[in-house]
Amino acid sequence: MSETLQQHAAADHAMRHWNYPGRTPVRIGSDEHKQMFCRMLLETHNPYKPAVIDWPPLAPGELHRITSLPIWDIAVQTEGRASIRVAAFASTVRDALLRQALDMDGAEEARHKAVLSKLVEAYGIKLAPEPEYPVPKNAVRAWMVTGYSECIDSFFAFGLFRSAQKSGYFPQELVETFEPVIQEEARHILFFVNWVAWYRRNLPWWRRPAFLVRSLTVWAFLIWERIGIARGIDADGVMHDAKFAATGASNIGEELSPRAMIELCLTENDRRMSGYDERLLRPTTVPRLAKFALRFLKK
Repeated sequence: MSETLQQHAAADHAMRHWNYPGRTPVRIGSDEHKQMFCRMLLETHNPYKPAVIDWPPLAPGELHRITSLPIWDIAVQTEGRASIRVAAFASTVRDALLRQALDMDGAEEARHKAVLSKLVEAYGIKLAPEPEYPVPKNAVRAWMVTGYSECIDSFFAFGLFRSAQKSGYFPQELVETFEPVIQEEARHILFFVNWVAWYRRNLPWWRRPAFLVRSLTVWAFLIWERIGIARGIDADGVMHDAKFAATGASNIGEELSPRAMIELCLTENDRRMSGYDERLLRPTTVPRLAKFALRFLKK
């Protein structure tokens, strides 16, 4: 194995496996808890550069499958909004370590957008003109919208990506190119859910009910937003192909029943989180809802 490949393999392994020093329990909301989830994000950063990604050549059929997916506009725009929202929140944070971790999070979101932009350029995918990404007026709410959005979307993306890989819809070379982006989302989710727990514990007791209400309003907004996307309308009121939202799994992955697809999402979610210190909190809301839904789906 060449030195470059060894470096890439080492960076990939470091991104997926991380443990905090010691083995004693870490109290949620403590300074040690903050140290743990911030250091996790910073120390598992993969320094790949989108500008030097060697996009694999695709056979005509593979190229058609990739370029015909009606997801690229909304994917690029989602990452564009996310990077601005994270950066806006980071600018309000005074704690040096937390600010450093948030800056890293925002930079990685911007890098996701760069990866997608390089992909569409490499394969000649035509995109609609990008909208402006205004700096949000409420930075905390915007950060929470981004974090909870990733908790929802990545849970299903993990399963869908794995299904597409197993079906051969995505060529193996393209899967390997995109793997760091998918795994970065798992890191972002871990960082976010631990920040939520840490932040809530450090609020005065009389401010915690308001934070709960804010969290619930964000969830309500995200549910309504996804209903719009399922109907073919994104958060900015722009029409998209609603059929993909309803049939994406069958279009690009294996022929899986709804139950099998949810079970695959749960398995992949656990697998992608498994390499990080078990004392870090894991996302629970979407996995619990998915397990609840399984009760009503036939085996």
